[in-house]
Amino acid sequence: MDFGSASGTVTALPFDRVERAPRFTRRPPRETIQRASLAIADIACATVTLAVVRLAFGSNPIAPAFAGAILVVALCKLAGLYDADELRLAPSTLDEIPTLLKLSGLFALGIAITTPILTGAQVKGVEVGAVWITLFVALIGGRVLARWFAERACPVERCLVVGDRRQTERIRERLDAERARAIVVGALPITGVELATIVSSEGQRVIQDLVDELHVDRIIVSLDDGIDKEVSELIRLVRATGVRASVVPKTLTGIGSRFAHDEVNGLCLMGVGPFGLSPTSRLLKRSFDLTAGVLALCVTAPVMCLIAIAIKLDSAGPVFFTQIRVGRDGKRFRMIKFRSMVSGADDLKDNLRALSEVGEGMFKIAQDPRVTRIGRALRRTSLDELPQLLNVLRGEMSLVGPRPLVVDEDAAILGVDRSRLHLAPGITGPWQVLRRRVSREDMIEIDYRYAAGWTLWSDVRILLRTVLHVLRLGNH
Repeated sequence: MDFGSASGTVTALPFDRVERAPRFTRRPPRETIQRASLAIADIACATVTLAVVRLAFGSNPIAPAFAGAILVVALCKLAGLYDADELRLAPSTLDEIPTLLKLSGLFALGIAITTPILTGAQVKGVEVGAVWITLFVALIGGRVLARWFAERACPVERCLVVGDRRQTERIRERLDAERARAIVVGALPITGVELATIVSSEGQRVIQDLVDELHVDRIIVSLDDGIDKEVSELIRLVRATGVRASVVPKTLTGIGSRFAHDEVNGLCLMGVGPFGLSPTSRLLKRSFDLTAGVLALCVTAPVMCLIAIAIKLDSAGPVFFTQIRVGRDGKRFRMIKFRSMVSGADDLKDNLRALSEVGEGMFKIAQDPRVTRIGRALRRTSLDELPQLLNVLRGEMSLVGPRPLVVDEDAAILGVDRSRLHLAPGITGPWQVLRRRVSREDMIEIDYRYAAGWTLWSDVRILLRTVLHVLRLGNH
């Protein structure tokens, strides 16, 4: 069988379907820039934190600051915070916040222990607390700036997708939404039955040639089917090329992010808990909703009054728009929003259904002709959702959760996919903060993973991302 070469004509399946991009010039060392940026930011944050806190308490900052610079790098290295960016395609400081909080506490404790040894001076408890909180905040800001710099200093990450054509197109679409982070420069479409061919020695040579020719930074493996042994061999082959690798885990689609690795006498297992929230987790989530919901309602009350006046001045009709939605366990409720469309907009929906941009089963139009002038501004900033805080206080909704669907859209979701209704629907959710519109299939999958892997931090993280998402869209 003649496989050819990456630079010549490839005639044998599956390699005759290889898609190639133009040649690329030599790139700077991405890993060096990423690691150095984060390390410099961490050292600067530790040094400045200790100098400021020690000076504020009238102590000598020089020796602790020097020791702290070494200690913070060691702690971050042990926690894997310099290696994680190499593994991730889209690293985020938000995902590190729980780890940074713990490391800041260990750092403050380490300073309290080492300072008397180095200087003979005792460290007060309030000073330890000040170091902890100050460093925690500084590390978040410093790492955000470091990643902002690294993203602009590094070239776009060039990806080769190995997998079936449908998955390749989905990956290409999603990476396009990441804008400057990554692009698909080549694809090797294969199916499960062709795995035996690609894991052969000839196939290994073709993949290595493609990596060299296209200057690939990362290989993404995504297969819908295939024998476990051959898939494992493919992943080993990809890792042997020397570039970063990512695998689209089909198994985890039905699991979520809450699982644990286990090993029993050499047998590798993945422990998966039962689906859904425990009674204590439900209580924790509800308590968070009530506390944060009341605070948010108090803060936004003046803004809501101004919005109500603007709606009345802009167009005829009520200030609020209510609609029957499907909530937790299939119970229906009346969701409240600021009216952003002309009165009687629902009567015009059937005439516009052909313009929907999210595919069968859902209805969404970017430039909806029914939206008013004020409504357009409210939607762009998501301020039309503020009255749903009342739904949250009434227990019909949550701050974060699966988006509540209208009755006809919910009726199209059948079987185990309805498990997304296990949680109360949210004002925002895991797919509302994405940089692209999602299909019904994607929505169901994302909502399921959120429900299957819920933690309180996941809600806080989505809320923070929602704020960033709104601010970003509001500047457009």
